[in-house]
Amino acid sequence: MKIVVMCGLGVGTSEILKVNAERALERLEIEAEVVATDVAGVQTAAADAQVILTSSELVAAIGRTNADVIVIDNFFDVDEVAAKLETALG
Repeated sequence: MKIVVMCGLGVGTSEILKVNAERALERLEIEAEVVATDVAGVQTAAADAQVILTSSELVAAIGRTNADVIVIDNFFDVDEVAAKLETALG
């Protein structure tokens, strides 16, 4: 499984979300590759992704995708990330 985390610039914020997504997946005992990207690279990075994690402000920038888009309100909250991934992945 591939999960893409996206922020506006693809530098610090997406790396924070990437680390917290990896922690959440570990809690849930789900194996996945987590890739960080910015808006400009999301179409390429998410071409084969099952899930995209991002903020509500950036959802429209994703465009067409087959991935499930999950809005994360607080990129620092591992509990929120875990709960939303658990809901989305069943």
